[in-house]
Amino acid sequence: MTHADPRCVLTGTHFINGDAACCEGALAAGARFAAGYPITPSTEVVERFASRAPTVGGIFIQMEDELAASIALQGMVWAGQKSFTVTSGPGYSLMMEHIGLAAMTETPCVFVNVQRGGPSTGLPTLPAQGDMMQARFGSHGDYSTISLVPSTPQECFDLTVTAFNLAEQFRVPVMFMMDECVGHMTEKVVIPEASEIELYPRRRASKPPGEFLLFEPGPDLVPEMAHAGEGYNVYVTGLTHDNRGYPLMNPKMQRELITRQFEKISRAADQLTIVESEGVEGADVVIVAYGITARVSRRAIQMARDKGLKVGLLRLICVWPFPEKLIRELAPKVKALVMPELNMGQVVIELERCAGGKCKVISVPHPGGTVHKPADILEAIERGAQ
Repeated sequence: MTHADPRCVLTGTHFINGDAACCEGALAAGARFAAGYPITPSTEVVERFASRAPTVGGIFIQMEDELAASIALQGMVWAGQKSFTVTSGPGYSLMMEHIGLAAMTETPCVFVNVQRGGPSTGLPTLPAQGDMMQARFGSHGDYSTISLVPSTPQECFDLTVTAFNLAEQFRVPVMFMMDECVGHMTEKVVIPEASEIELYPRRRASKPPGEFLLFEPGPDLVPEMAHAGEGYNVYVTGLTHDNRGYPLMNPKMQRELITRQFEKISRAADQLTIVESEGVEGADVVIVAYGITARVSRRAIQMARDKGLKVGLLRLICVWPFPEKLIRELAPKVKALVMPELNMGQVVIELERCAGGKCKVISVPHPGGTVHKPADILEAIERGAQ
């Protein structure tokens, strides 16, 4: 591991919103390039980056649209820079093809999505969590990525650093799935000294150009990376390709390539089970939530405990890959798992699958625009406890 550049870390205690904290996390993680197109409620991230980046040798480019933004950052990654883009709602939809390209080409980068109400233009200034399935399955074909979900502005800083570290470690695009409430929520954010911020370095080519293969997997199935202009043969294509990067379009190569790309994530399932557990041991009902909804759930849990109910909270910080093993172990120990989401029921589908009928799974859907009423979550808890 390396450490953050002290010239780029705005250390100390700050009173900023989640969007600003995300920008500072990207800078601390070493991001020196961002491409984007203005869209509510994510614009504040790149507005701040556009101001801060030139002071630390970085660049922000406002592209003509989200398609251009989502490919420009990949070009800069292959040129040697840590890069990201920021969007919301309709812009995220436009980026889907290029997210698939980043997965196929194993391009380490970060896509920040500050979620708002949809579909279509929907509610541009109001919260939702309706893009969670899109984060996992939005692009075509089979691929595996990582999705992190913050619940506080502090986590917007901390987890943005984590997002870049995971992108570099596994060479995947990482989805950073904020929601409007967390993005626009202003709270205390403590940014540590640069020496305390550990960064996962890029996997640089260890062999000379004549011996190096661009997509030759290492022991953990992740290839090393060469940059354009360093004397290596950098052939990057979205076609099914061999270890050189050259197109090799047949079923055998497809099986080898896609299976490896899945397995480099599945092998790390324990590391990527990132959750916060509170009062789960001995609980009859466990709330499973993420983002702003987990914060609202805490009030419902307190109301339930005041009534003598045994309720815990399992907050998902890494939603994709889903913590399948953890849920399979938890389900037989409780009466019910309750999942409130600011959507009509997306991640709860995975919760039901992993619970496997060992307990009740109760969805508390909400179409967005505001957050749940704690009383609605309490009612679901009471049903689950019966």
